[in-house]
Amino acid sequence: MAEEKVSQAKHIAEVLRTFRPAFSFEFFPPKTPAGAEELYTTISELQPLEPAYVSVTYGAGGSTRELTHDLVVRLARETGLTIVSHLTCIGASREEIRSLLERYRASGIRNILALRGDPPRNSHGVFTPHPDGFRYAAELVAFIKKHFPEMGIGVAGFPEGHPETPNRLKEMEYLKAKVDAGADYICTQLFFDNRDFYDFRERCILAGIHVPIIAGIMPITSRKSVERMAELALGARFPARLLRALARAEDDSYAENVGIHWATEQVRDLLDNDVAGIHFYTLNKSKATRRIYESLGIRRSASVRL
Repeated sequence: MAEEKVSQAKHIAEVLRTFRPAFSFEFFPPKTPAGAEELYTTISELQPLEPAYVSVTYGAGGSTRELTHDLVVRLARETGLTIVSHLTCIGASREEIRSLLERYRASGIRNILALRGDPPRNSHGVFTPHPDGFRYAAELVAFIKKHFPEMGIGVAGFPEGHPETPNRLKEMEYLKAKVDAGADYICTQLFFDNRDFYDFRERCILAGIHVPIIAGIMPITSRKSVERMAELALGARFPARLLRALARAEDDSYAENVGIHWATEQVRDLLDNDVAGIHFYTLNKSKATRRIYESLGIRRSASVRL
């Protein structure tokens, strides 16, 4: 039965044609037994929502490469969900990346989110490519497209601007290079003002980018999480109205309500404006995502049609 589920893995382009909008969830590979138990509880709680696909992250500096591979393969075998595995250029040669992709292919994994990746913490924020690796995500996309043409490929987009590319015109050139290299869709970094997303979507059209653009949403769950998000997404813009609402919250339980309500309104507005899909950054927890579904009357992803 496990082999049958793996063999039915879908290409991401087919998934995004089938589901409009496509709801998806992101998980990260746990490093402890307790973390693994929490993750599988989360997955069991979210699986009834029938996501169009789920993705699994890749640690900074490629630190979770094997954990990511193991989790991706296990999810594919045990859940039958369409899985997108993150893959970065950090700390890996072309041959190492080819070997990993061959292992994914052998395991029935058909979709990759191709990223340059964040530099390791001890690098002072400076990206240094492997001597026999890739400098840019566009090179990684082209490599996958050439040697593994059957695989679906996603790339990252930055509605608020890429933190390392202050020139917004160049930023769109680099994004188009990734799409022209063979990307099937774009998944955005988290954002808190939908106007940034709509402006980004329009600029993509002007740049000749016509692949589906999936909106990345991460609900705030505590005041502390705002600081973590600011670190995860350098340059993330927190609207004053959101900060004011968080300041009114008496404690973190109220702050969580504020964050979930804000994210719910973002999702409602995105749905009303023909978003191609919404990707929930779950942080391996289900509560916020489930409450958003409940508030918007979404029973399961597969039933949503605009």
